[in-house]
Amino acid sequence: MKKILENDYLNIIVRLFLGVFFLLAALGKAAEPALFAKEIANYAIVPEPLINLVALFIPWTELVVSIFLIFGIRLKSSSAITSILLLIFIAAVGSAMARGLDINCGCFSQKIQYVGWPKILENIGLLLLSLYLFFSPAKKFTIENLVEK
Repeated sequence: MKKILENDYLNIIVRLFLGVFFLLAALGKAAEPALFAKEIANYAIVPEPLINLVALFIPWTELVVSIFLIFGIRLKSSSAITSILLLIFIAAVGSAMARGLDINCGCFSQKIQYVGWPKILENIGLLLLSLYLFFSPAKKFTIENLVEK
């Protein structure tokens, strides 16, 4: 297990995968904030006065975190934030499923992906990757590593 956590090459692959994934998700949502706000409203979880704020906050958070992951900046913090976002997404999709809502997950805004077990499993997989980054001491190929030298 220790060898896996310390593998610099696995670390960069996971960082780039998660970073690009969240970058694409952020760009889709930021490009159409009104559509993303509507998709958030469909979950019927966020109070109506906060929907637009949440619709702006999530994509910009995803954008910043994705850049940090790609370039290896503040990996512990960025992977922790990514993990928190994924836990929120899992809870939201699970809540929608439990209430029988047949809605678009809003994950990439323009792409139709309905809530369901495949989306939950996808987010759990992403969460495991994010937790790997959080616990991995590997730092090769990161901005932080360059600054320390």
